[in-house]
Amino acid sequence: MSGLLIRPRIRPRVAVVLVYTAAMCMNGLDSTIVNPALYTIAGDFGRPLSAANTVETAFLVALAVGLPVAGWLGDRFGTKRVFLGALTAFTIASAVCGLAPDLSTLVVARAVQGLAGGLLTPVGMTLLFRAFPPHERMKLAKVLIVPTALMPALGPPLGGLLTEHLSWHWLFFVNVPIGAAAVLLGFFGLREHVEGPEGKFDTVGFWLATPALGLLTYALGFGPSQGWTRPAVAVSAALGSVLLVAAVLHQVRAKTPLLKLRLLADRVYGSASALAGVTAAGLMGVLFVFPLLYQASLGASALDAGLSVFPEAVGLMLASQVVDRLLPKLGPRLLTVPALLVAAAVFATLAIPGVAENAWSVRGLMFLIGLVLGTAVLTVQISGFESIGPADMGQAMGLFQIVRTLGGALGIAACAAVIGGGHVTEAAADPGPYRTAVWVTAALVAAGAVIALRLPREAPQPPPRDDGDAPPPGEGLAAGEAPAVKG
Repeated sequence: MSGLLIRPRIRPRVAVVLVYTAAMCMNGLDSTIVNPALYTIAGDFGRPLSAANTVETAFLVALAVGLPVAGWLGDRFGTKRVFLGALTAFTIASAVCGLAPDLSTLVVARAVQGLAGGLLTPVGMTLLFRAFPPHERMKLAKVLIVPTALMPALGPPLGGLLTEHLSWHWLFFVNVPIGAAAVLLGFFGLREHVEGPEGKFDTVGFWLATPALGLLTYALGFGPSQGWTRPAVAVSAALGSVLLVAAVLHQVRAKTPLLKLRLLADRVYGSASALAGVTAAGLMGVLFVFPLLYQASLGASALDAGLSVFPEAVGLMLASQVVDRLLPKLGPRLLTVPALLVAAAVFATLAIPGVAENAWSVRGLMFLIGLVLGTAVLTVQISGFESIGPADMGQAMGLFQIVRTLGGALGIAACAAVIGGGHVTEAAADPGPYRTAVWVTAALVAAGAVIALRLPREAPQPPPRDDGDAPPPGEGLAAGEAPAVKG
């Protein structure tokens, strides 16, 4: 036996779920975990807070830049290869962030993290959705909720705890063992799928869409706090908008576009993508502004304010347990519309004077937000790709993530603009502007309920099978068996 190479046998579906969850948890957590540590990072490096803010902005801008090419890269070079390459880069960049001797090194490593994260999310979801046909995706609710909604909510309190009791370096070090284990498991357990993109790489589309998303993300990140008239912000917003319009016009006319915008014409997928943007705007907006309102109303500490949103995570976990049971019975439309209306009502309740002053009222409402909004978000993610075939799955996932990312950035920017910008980390004496911003998030979620009316009534149904039919793709295959390669 000494001459034989013994390799672990891992079912591809199990490997996909485990690797996806680990990678997306790292990515989702890193989008919010650094915020509570920015003051500490600035102090350690002897730099002003405005300079330390570039740590977070670099991550978000680079993440937006990576999204447009994710689908094409996965189709061209294989989803397994691209996903594991991005995960490896993300893990190494995390170690460099933790070891960074100065702010410049930290910012560059954080940008690499963001770029890898921009590839991880759409390619990872492509791997997941290709492994499970539409009628089996309802069982993915427990998997999808953790990285997409739970981790961003846990980021602020976890970041505060680690920074206060260990050091800000551990915000990044925690990724290293998880990322290394996920890469190793993915190497042996994932199956390769090379779709083979049609035609040549859309160079024009790349040079239009990529800087457009980066510039717009930069403007949305700095505009509310530094002022929209500041030259760098104003130029980024204007140029990014022009490039985005040009990119859309080009993508519509191109024979082999970088982004298949025609997919948005599909009633179900187009509605799901719009819902993803609106709900992300509402959720990210309220997670941004409510801790500030909590501080303004109660004079709470930053850590207490971060912990005030923790019950939302409990609600999200409960939602993940019930969606797969309710969706087959109620269907996407009947499950999503009431959930969004209730979520909008809960958001509005948070803005009522006297509510934020009661800690237990806040906890109960945050739990309801996680429960009802989590139900809607999961339903949209599961049912929105029913009409998308395997060949277009990579492109569809890329578009979906672009819309959701921009929606979240717009939600935060809208709330920051309403509360007046400035030093938003310092709670003002008057909670009025913060309450107004919460009303804005409620209106966004209510608008989502109107869009949700376009979702189908019925949940995806399994195709008829004979006893002699082959099992679903990926079932029963072990690592080392022939990969699924097309093109």
